[in-house]
Amino acid sequence: MWTLALRGGARVAVVAAEWCDAFGVVTRGRVQLELRDGEPGPVLGRDAGFWLRGTGVRALRNPGRSTARVRIVTPGSGPSPASQHTPYASYRMRRNDMNSMKDSGVVAGLASGQTSHTHRLRGLAVTGFIAALAAMVATTLAAALAQAVGVDFEVPDGGETIPLAGFAVVTGVFSVVGIVIAVALLRWSARPAERFVWTAVSLTAISLVPPLLSGANTATTTALLGLHLVAATVMIPTLARSLRTRTA
Repeated sequence: MWTLALRGGARVAVVAAEWCDAFGVVTRGRVQLELRDGEPGPVLGRDAGFWLRGTGVRALRNPGRSTARVRIVTPGSGPSPASQHTPYASYRMRRNDMNSMKDSGVVAGLASGQTSHTHRLRGLAVTGFIAALAAMVATTLAAALAQAVGVDFEVPDGGETIPLAGFAVVTGVFSVVGIVIAVALLRWSARPAERFVWTAVSLTAISLVPPLLSGANTATTTALLGLHLVAATVMIPTLARSLRTRTA
């Protein structure tokens, strides 16, 4: 048994002669399996176990920035004195022990890893919904303050005025979209935090286009742009920080 330390972005090749019958357990960070054809495999979180024999895994890679650790378990190196006279029996006993460990360890490791991953997803969703409520309150208060200083929020198309409740509803809807994107990236991406920031900033930039094309007066347009940025300022850093915490 030994512990393999993978620095951020590091890659370690799986040598068949050295990793024969090896069973690994991620004890810190996240580890991505690289398949035989070079394609990226699943990303395993803390407490997830994996069996290397016959899986086609050719390398282990750390997709995060902080150091990841994997505990590697291999068959015992030396036979017991009682089995030295019966090498075949000793070999068969060791194989049976390893198979037993494989059956129990893989199930336990995957179950534990799945539970841990589900806990991370749930925690991210809860954090996101709290941030969404904060963003809704922030945009509604900012809109009320803008109305107090004379912004009418009147849209020329139909001449209707946007109510304060409308700002809360729109902010909540788009915040939920951001949460869904963050959860999906945590589930399937090797670098969820970086990709989330890039995606969220891009979507925020796109969301600034409709106010500019609405034809509203300068005060209303400026206020609408500011409200978009208020919601983004609350949601993006909160979800990005949560993603980094859960992938460290």
